[in-house]
Amino acid sequence: MVQSHELHLLTGSYALDALPADEQADFEKHLTRCRSCAEEVRGLRETAARLGMATAVTPPPEMRARVLAAVPRTRQLPPPGRNRLSRSGLRRLPLSRAGLTAGIMALAAAVAFLLVTQVSTSHRLNQEQANSRAIAAVLAAPDARIESLPATKGGTVTAVLSVRQREAVVTSANLPALSGARVYQLWVMTSSGKARSVGLLTVSISGSASPVLAGGVLPGDQLGITVEPAGGTAQPTTTPVIVMPVTA
Repeated sequence: MVQSHELHLLTGSYALDALPADEQADFEKHLTRCRSCAEEVRGLRETAARLGMATAVTPPPEMRARVLAAVPRTRQLPPPGRNRLSRSGLRRLPLSRAGLTAGIMALAAAVAFLLVTQVSTSHRLNQEQANSRAIAAVLAAPDARIESLPATKGGTVTAVLSVRQREAVVTSANLPALSGARVYQLWVMTSSGKARSVGLLTVSISGSASPVLAGGVLPGDQLGITVEPAGGTAQPTTTPVIVMPVTA
Protein backbone atom coordinates (compact mmCIF):
# COMPACT_ATOMS: atom_id res chain seq x y z
CA MET A 1 0.00 0.00 0.00
CA VAL A 2 1.31 3.43 -0.93
CA GLN A 3 1.98 5.78 2.00
CA SER A 4 -0.37 8.77 2.08
CA HIS A 5 2.46 11.34 1.76
CA GLU A 6 3.72 9.57 -1.38
CA LEU A 7 0.41 9.70 -3.23
CA HIS A 8 0.97 13.32 -4.24
CA LEU A 9 4.03 12.19 -6.22
CA LEU A 10 2.12 9.80 -8.49
CA THR A 11 0.23 12.28 -10.66
CA GLY A 12 2.58 11.91 -13.65
CA SER A 13 2.63 8.11 -13.56
CA TYR A 14 -1.16 7.96 -13.20
CA ALA A 15 -1.71 10.35 -16.11
CA LEU A 16 0.32 7.99 -18.32
CA ASP A 17 -1.40 4.82 -17.01
CA ALA A 18 1.95 3.64 -15.65
CA LEU A 19 0.85 2.59 -12.15
CA PRO A 20 0.38 -1.05 -11.09
CA ALA A 21 -3.19 -2.05 -10.24
CA ASP A 22 -2.83 -1.75 -6.44
CA GLU A 23 -1.20 1.69 -6.56
CA GLN A 24 -3.72 2.87 -9.15
CA ALA A 25 -6.60 1.89 -6.85
CA ASP A 26 -5.01 3.73 -3.91
CA PHE A 27 -4.36 6.81 -6.02
CA GLU A 28 -7.89 6.91 -7.45
CA LYS A 29 -9.27 6.94 -3.89
CA HIS A 30 -6.84 9.76 -3.13
CA LEU A 31 -8.09 11.74 -6.16
CA THR A 32 -11.63 11.84 -4.77
CA ARG A 33 -10.44 13.92 -1.82
CA CYS A 34 -7.41 15.81 -3.22
CA ARG A 35 -8.46 18.60 -5.53
CA SER A 36 -4.90 19.73 -6.34
CA CYS A 37 -3.87 16.26 -7.51
CA ALA A 38 -7.06 15.92 -9.58
CA GLU A 39 -6.35 19.24 -11.33
CA GLU A 40 -2.72 18.28 -11.91
CA VAL A 41 -3.71 14.93 -13.42
CA ARG A 42 -6.19 16.65 -15.71
CA GLY A 43 -3.51 19.08 -16.89
CA LEU A 44 -0.95 16.31 -17.40
CA ARG A 45 -3.39 14.24 -19.44
CA GLU A 46 -4.18 17.21 -21.67
CA THR A 47 -0.47 17.82 -22.12
CA ALA A 48 0.19 14.12 -22.82
CA ALA A 49 -2.56 14.09 -25.45
CA ARG A 50 -1.07 17.19 -27.08
CA LEU A 51 2.37 15.60 -26.98
CA GLY A 52 1.04 12.44 -28.59
CA MET A 53 -0.52 14.38 -31.45
CA ALA A 54 2.61 16.43 -31.90
CA THR A 55 4.95 13.42 -32.11
CA ALA A 56 2.83 11.55 -34.66
CA VAL A 57 4.90 10.83 -37.76
CA THR A 58 3.56 12.10 -41.08
CA PRO A 59 4.18 9.79 -44.07
CA PRO A 60 6.57 11.19 -46.70
CA PRO A 61 4.77 13.28 -49.37
CA GLU A 62 5.98 10.94 -52.12
CA MET A 63 4.45 7.82 -50.51
CA ARG A 64 1.04 8.19 -52.21
CA ALA A 65 2.59 8.55 -55.65
CA ARG A 66 4.77 5.48 -55.13
CA VAL A 67 1.86 3.37 -53.97
CA LEU A 68 -0.26 4.41 -56.98
CA ALA A 69 2.65 3.72 -59.31
CA ALA A 70 3.05 0.21 -57.88
CA VAL A 71 -0.63 -0.68 -58.29
CA PRO A 72 -0.54 -1.50 -62.06
CA ARG A 73 2.48 -3.74 -61.48
CA THR A 74 1.00 -5.64 -58.55
CA ARG A 75 -1.22 -8.67 -59.17
CA GLN A 76 -4.63 -8.33 -57.56
CA LEU A 77 -6.68 -11.06 -55.87
CA PRO A 78 -7.63 -13.97 -58.19
CA PRO A 79 -11.28 -14.35 -59.33
CA PRO A 80 -13.55 -16.10 -56.77
CA GLY A 81 -13.42 -19.87 -56.97
CA ARG A 82 -10.17 -20.02 -58.96
CA ASN A 83 -7.82 -20.78 -56.13
CA ARG A 84 -9.81 -22.06 -53.16
CA LEU A 85 -9.18 -24.91 -50.80
CA SER A 86 -11.22 -27.93 -51.81
CA ARG A 87 -12.28 -30.86 -49.65
CA SER A 88 -9.42 -32.92 -51.07
CA GLY A 89 -6.85 -30.23 -50.30
CA LEU A 90 -5.23 -27.25 -51.98
CA ARG A 91 -5.68 -27.07 -55.75
CA ARG A 92 -2.41 -26.39 -57.51
CA LEU A 93 -2.81 -24.14 -60.55
CA PRO A 94 -0.15 -24.00 -63.24
CA LEU A 95 1.88 -20.80 -63.32
CA SER A 96 3.33 -19.65 -66.63
CA ARG A 97 6.83 -18.25 -66.99
CA ALA A 98 5.31 -14.85 -67.74
CA GLY A 99 3.18 -15.02 -64.61
CA LEU A 100 6.17 -16.04 -62.52
CA THR A 101 8.24 -13.17 -63.93
CA ALA A 102 5.43 -10.68 -63.29
CA GLY A 103 5.07 -11.93 -59.73
CA ILE A 104 8.79 -11.60 -59.05
CA MET A 105 8.80 -8.08 -60.51
CA ALA A 106 5.83 -7.07 -58.38
CA LEU A 107 7.48 -8.48 -55.27
CA ALA A 108 10.74 -6.73 -56.11
CA ALA A 109 8.88 -3.44 -56.62
CA ALA A 110 7.12 -3.83 -53.27
CA VAL A 111 10.38 -4.63 -51.47
CA ALA A 112 12.15 -1.70 -53.13
CA PHE A 113 9.31 0.62 -52.13
CA LEU A 114 9.47 -0.52 -48.51
CA LEU A 115 13.26 -0.14 -48.41
CA VAL A 116 13.21 3.36 -49.85
CA THR A 117 10.45 4.41 -47.46
CA GLN A 118 12.29 2.89 -44.51
CA VAL A 119 15.58 4.59 -45.36
CA SER A 120 13.94 7.98 -45.84
CA THR A 121 12.04 7.86 -42.56
CA SER A 122 14.09 5.64 -40.21
CA HIS A 123 16.38 8.46 -39.08
CA ARG A 124 13.46 10.77 -38.36
CA LEU A 125 11.55 7.97 -36.64
CA ASN A 126 14.53 7.20 -34.39
CA GLN A 127 14.78 10.86 -33.45
CA GLU A 128 11.06 11.12 -32.79
CA GLN A 129 11.02 7.95 -30.70
CA ALA A 130 14.00 9.05 -28.61
CA ASN A 131 12.40 12.45 -28.06
CA SER A 132 9.07 10.86 -27.16
CA ARG A 133 10.72 8.57 -24.60
CA ALA A 134 12.52 11.53 -23.02
CA ILE A 135 9.29 13.54 -22.87
CA ALA A 136 7.38 10.61 -21.35
CA ALA A 137 10.10 10.22 -18.72
CA VAL A 138 9.61 13.84 -17.62
CA LEU A 139 5.83 13.45 -17.47
CA ALA A 140 6.15 10.28 -15.39
CA ALA A 141 8.83 11.64 -13.05
CA PRO A 142 7.79 11.38 -9.37
CA ASP A 143 8.43 15.10 -8.84
CA ALA A 144 6.83 16.26 -12.12
CA ARG A 145 4.66 19.34 -11.78
CA ILE A 146 2.84 21.47 -14.29
CA GLU A 147 3.13 25.27 -14.54
CA SER A 148 1.13 27.57 -16.83
CA LEU A 149 1.52 31.29 -17.48
CA PRO A 150 -0.12 33.70 -19.94
CA ALA A 151 2.10 35.13 -22.69
CA THR A 152 2.24 38.89 -23.23
CA LYS A 153 1.15 38.48 -26.86
CA GLY A 154 -1.77 36.22 -25.92
CA GLY A 155 -2.12 32.51 -25.35
CA THR A 156 -0.77 30.30 -22.59
CA VAL A 157 2.55 28.52 -22.17
CA THR A 158 2.61 25.29 -20.17
CA ALA A 159 5.65 23.49 -18.80
CA VAL A 160 5.97 20.12 -17.11
CA LEU A 161 9.01 20.40 -14.85
CA SER A 162 11.12 17.75 -13.14
CA VAL A 163 13.82 19.28 -10.96
CA ARG A 164 15.15 15.80 -10.17
CA GLN A 165 15.74 15.09 -13.86
CA ARG A 166 16.71 18.71 -14.60
CA GLU A 167 14.34 18.74 -17.55
CA ALA A 168 11.18 20.49 -18.67
CA VAL A 169 8.65 19.87 -21.44
CA VAL A 170 7.25 23.12 -22.84
CA THR A 171 4.19 23.56 -25.04
CA SER A 172 1.56 26.23 -25.61
CA ALA A 173 -2.04 26.95 -26.50
CA ASN A 174 -3.50 29.88 -28.49
CA LEU A 175 -0.20 31.62 -29.18
CA PRO A 176 -0.64 34.19 -31.98
CA ALA A 177 0.52 32.91 -35.37
CA LEU A 178 3.71 34.46 -36.76
CA SER A 179 4.73 35.23 -40.32
CA GLY A 180 7.06 32.83 -42.08
CA ALA A 181 9.98 35.13 -41.30
CA ARG A 182 9.56 34.86 -37.51
CA VAL A 183 9.63 32.00 -35.00
CA TYR A 184 9.14 31.40 -31.30
CA GLN A 185 12.41 30.36 -29.65
CA LEU A 186 12.72 28.73 -26.24
CA TRP A 187 15.60 29.61 -23.89
CA VAL A 188 16.94 28.48 -20.54
CA MET A 189 18.07 31.65 -18.78
CA THR A 190 20.46 31.26 -15.86
CA SER A 191 20.69 33.43 -12.76
CA SER A 192 23.94 34.89 -14.14
CA GLY A 193 22.07 36.32 -17.12
CA LYS A 194 23.22 33.80 -19.74
CA ALA A 195 20.65 32.40 -22.19
CA ARG A 196 20.91 28.99 -23.85
CA SER A 197 18.65 28.05 -26.76
CA VAL A 198 16.86 24.71 -26.43
CA GLY A 199 14.82 24.82 -29.63
CA LEU A 200 12.09 26.42 -31.67
CA LEU A 201 8.37 26.09 -30.95
CA THR A 202 6.47 24.97 -34.04
CA VAL A 203 3.08 26.64 -33.62
CA SER A 204 0.08 25.34 -35.57
CA ILE A 205 -2.72 27.47 -36.99
CA SER A 206 -4.72 26.83 -33.81
CA GLY A 207 -1.88 28.26 -31.70
CA SER A 208 -0.77 24.97 -30.14
CA ALA A 209 2.97 24.34 -30.17
CA SER A 210 4.76 21.05 -30.59
CA PRO A 211 6.41 20.12 -27.28
CA VAL A 212 10.05 21.05 -26.79
CA LEU A 213 12.26 19.23 -24.30
CA ALA A 214 14.60 21.51 -22.34
CA GLY A 215 17.53 19.84 -20.61
CA GLY A 216 19.90 21.11 -17.96
CA VAL A 217 17.19 23.08 -16.17
CA LEU A 218 18.12 23.99 -12.58
CA PRO A 219 16.31 25.74 -9.73
CA GLY A 220 16.90 29.47 -10.11
CA ASP A 221 16.84 29.28 -13.92
CA GLN A 222 14.06 30.75 -16.03
CA LEU A 223 12.34 29.44 -19.13
CA GLY A 224 11.86 32.22 -21.65
CA ILE A 225 10.31 32.47 -25.11
CA THR A 226 11.22 35.20 -27.59
CA VAL A 227 10.17 36.00 -31.14
CA GLU A 228 13.18 35.67 -33.44
CA PRO A 229 14.02 35.59 -37.17
CA ALA A 230 13.31 32.31 -38.99
CA GLY A 231 15.85 29.66 -38.04
CA GLY A 232 16.46 31.15 -34.61
CA THR A 233 19.38 33.12 -33.19
CA ALA A 234 22.39 32.41 -30.99
CA GLN A 235 21.16 34.86 -28.34
CA PRO A 236 17.76 36.52 -27.67
CA THR A 237 17.21 39.67 -29.69
CA THR A 238 13.74 40.64 -28.40
CA THR A 239 11.96 40.94 -25.07
CA PRO A 240 10.57 37.55 -23.97
CA VAL A 241 6.83 37.06 -24.42
CA ILE A 242 6.96 34.90 -21.30
CA VAL A 243 9.43 34.22 -18.48
CA MET A 244 8.74 31.23 -16.23
CA PRO A 245 10.87 30.85 -13.06
CA VAL A 246 12.11 27.36 -12.17
CA THR A 247 11.77 26.78 -8.44
CA ALA A 248 12.93 23.85 -6.34
